[in-house]
Amino acid sequence: MTIRSAGGVVGTRDVPASVRALGSLSRVDYGDHFALSADAEATPEQWARAMFGNVPSAVETLLWRGFLGLRLDRRRSPDTVAGWRVGGRGEDWIRLEAASWFLTGNLLVRAAGGEVSLATLLRHDRPLGRVVWPPLSAVHRLLVPGVLRDAAAKVSTPRSGDREPRP
Repeated sequence: MTIRSAGGVVGTRDVPASVRALGSLSRVDYGDHFALSADAEATPEQWARAMFGNVPSAVETLLWRGFLGLRLDRRRSPDTVAGWRVGGRGEDWIRLEAASWFLTGNLLVRAAGGEVSLATLLRHDRPLGRVVWPPLSAVHRLLVPGVLRDAAAKVSTPRSGDREPRP
């Protein structure tokens, strides 16, 4: 498997229109898009689960529930990825959705043409969203390339006895 560096863009106007169109938000106040060249064969859901797991980790719980107040499901379910509700899917994409009282978010994972990408789209539903997200977004942008690279390593390394990519 070939894993190259993850490249990204930040800014709602810089997120490809084809990616923004997959979102469910009526308005996007923050957007970013990171992509990684990876020739592993996996579905978008397998990529999403490799990135975030089936239930949120302790760190994800602290960030997503603690700082952002996102209402996430704590149970493992085919309808959620790391607590985020699966809000839509297609052949080469999956949309994860979550909301708090002050912001609503989409995580969009696409897997096509030898590339996997993760886009984050947020809508500030209350002024607090404009205060809380900017410092957290700096951390988010530092972490996403590693999340993509780690997911690529998981997807490309089958578990003992498996012939399919790891979910």
